[in-house]
Amino acid sequence: MSLLHVFDMDGTLIHGTSAAVQVARICGTEAELLDLERAFSAGEIDTKGFSATLHALWSELTEDQVDEAFSGAPFLEGIAEVCADIRERGERSLVVTMSPDFFARRLLGFGFDEVAASRFPPLPFSRPLDPEAILVPQDKVRIVEETRDAAGIPLQRCVAYGDSMSDAPLFGHVAHSVAVNADHHLAGIARAQYRGTSLPAAYSRGRELAAA
Repeated sequence: MSLLHVFDMDGTLIHGTSAAVQVARICGTEAELLDLERAFSAGEIDTKGFSATLHALWSELTEDQVDEAFSGAPFLEGIAEVCADIRERGERSLVVTMSPDFFARRLLGFGFDEVAASRFPPLPFSRPLDPEAILVPQDKVRIVEETRDAAGIPLQRCVAYGDSMSDAPLFGHVAHSVAVNADHHLAGIARAQYRGTSLPAAYSRGRELAAA
């Protein structure tokens, strides 16, 4: 029977940082982003407010700049290897992130079957941002339910990999979960833990959970 492997991006596939930080470094908006992240961490804004500010801050962002940010991001080792193994076994891989799709869709190059992210207008932005297109943590549960239902995969055959508070709703929903370089928000929720820079090592914890 097939498995659905669900990966977070920021702090999980990207080690110790986020897509927004990588883009900010390229376009010279690190100070503004740090203020934005502080406000988000303090609960002063939600993901929709965060994304609206990014849309305004990066009005002249180009695809070339995103390419540069993506190529310089500290991704975990062995991502393509894990995607290939999942596909060879006849299983499915899915990335769900609240970060912008203009960055996240590049993950398809590693071999993921599907990437779901907050939808932004084409770069450079010439249209307003649709707040309804911005994901919130509970959307991770909805997207996984839609994906597994379409593929005919039971909930008990889903494995989630994540690192932070935004992954908590999904970790509480699926049968198997691996906290990857996680913060305290996933303590007591995740079924397994991994710290390091190897996705194959984290993935092996997920396979062990599903096989038990």
